[in-house]
Amino acid sequence: MARLKGASNEEASFVTRAIFRVAAKTKGKVPDPLRIMARSSGVMWAACGFELGWGRARSVPPSLKSLASLKAASMVGCLF
Repeated sequence: MARLKGASNEEASFVTRAIFRVAAKTKGKVPDPLRIMARSSGVMWAACGFELGWGRARSVPPSLKSLASLKAASMVGCLF
């Protein structure tokens, strides 16, 4: 459970709500880290840019990208 409260749909701007909709469509629900990052627009845009680049990278097979994501998450103690 996060120590910070994430931005709700009512508090979010129009663009942030659109990002929430895309995330919900992709992941099934809006991840809590995205709601927390929405509190700071710079952090949210940086994370969205990274995710967009990561998703469009074609030089590495998707299975290897998934494995690298899991390894990095386990090294930093991420719950996702």
